[in-house]
Amino acid sequence: VKKMIKDLIARLMEEANEEAEHKGWCDTELSTNEQTRKEKTEAVETLHAEIDQLEASIAKLTEDIAELTKAVAELDAAMAEATTLRQDEKAKNTQTIADSQEAQTAVAQALTVLKEFYEKAGDATALLQQQPESPEIFDSPYKGMQSENGGVVGMLEVIESDFARLESDTKAAEASAQKEYDTFMTDSKVDKESKTKDIE
Repeated sequence: VKKMIKDLIARLMEEANEEAEHKGWCDTELSTNEQTRKEKTEAVETLHAEIDQLEASIAKLTEDIAELTKAVAELDAAMAEATTLRQDEKAKNTQTIADSQEAQTAVAQALTVLKEFYEKAGDATALLQQQPESPEIFDSPYKGMQSENGGVVGMLEVIESDFARLESDTKAAEASAQKEYDTFMTDSKVDKESKTKDIE
């Protein structure tokens, strides 16, 4: 019986040692698992924070892209409108220049006709009356009143100079408008390329 009790005590001691070793192993595993769980939880929280940050960044970039796309569309519309206005203005200026050149030609022809008429009028005698004694006012042939207060010839010369000034002013305005248009289009293209690059 003693031997059985000793064997039983020895076996129980072995089991107690085995259980103590197993408990030590379990305690070690539990602390290791707890540490691993903490590390994994921190990693998950860090990843969630990164996800939230990236989602906010995506939302901001999407908003920026929408704004840039809208700005590019507005820029395209402004460029199209400027081109249309420029073409209309150019056509109007071209017509004004052509009209003023034609008017200058017509006025020059009218001046030539009037000057020839007044030169011939000095020699004309068809309406001169023969009187025994001519009053003082008929001492010289009638040549018209072209020099008095400018007359018709003077007025036509003023009109001719007005048309010449209109032509030169219109040409200057056309050159200035074309320069402004070219500058606007260049600036707009650079701005559009920049915004398109930002969108990409």
